[in-house]
Amino acid sequence: MEIRPYTREDFDGLDALWREAFPDDPPRNRAEQSIPAKLAMNDDLLFVAVDGDMVIGSIMAGYDGHRGWLYSVAVRQSAKRRGIGTALVETAEAALRRLGCCKINLQVRSTNAAVIEFYKGLGFAVEDHISMGRLL
Repeated sequence: MEIRPYTREDFDGLDALWREAFPDDPPRNRAEQSIPAKLAMNDDLLFVAVDGDMVIGSIMAGYDGHRGWLYSVAVRQSAKRRGIGTALVETAEAALRRLGCCKINLQVRSTNAAVIEFYKGLGFAVEDHISMGRLL
C-alpha cells in the first residue's frame, strides 16, 4: 500500500471508492463535481491510498490560512482495519502542518459512532459547536 497525491489517472478508482463509502451523498459531493473543483485549487491536498493500481483509500484536505479541514476520508470496505485510514489522516496532517496549519477541523454525522471513535482514537475531540451550512 502506498499513499500519494492524487493523479488524474486515479479518477475512476476514486469515484468507485466514494460511491462505496458515501452511497447517500448528494450529487454535489460526487467525484465528478468535487475532484475538478479540488484540482482547481492547486494545493496538492488530495491523497489516495493505492494497492497496486487499485484506489483503496482517500483523503481531501483544505487550508485557508486559518484552519485546516479534512474531507472525504474513505477506505474500501475490503481494506478496513489495516491502518489505512490512520495513515491517510497522518499524511494530510503532515501536509497541513508544512503549510503552517495549527488546527484541523472535520465534520462527522452525529449518528456515525464508529467514525467518531476512529477520530477520537487519533486525538480529535468533539467540540461544543453547531455546524451550519447553506447551499449556494
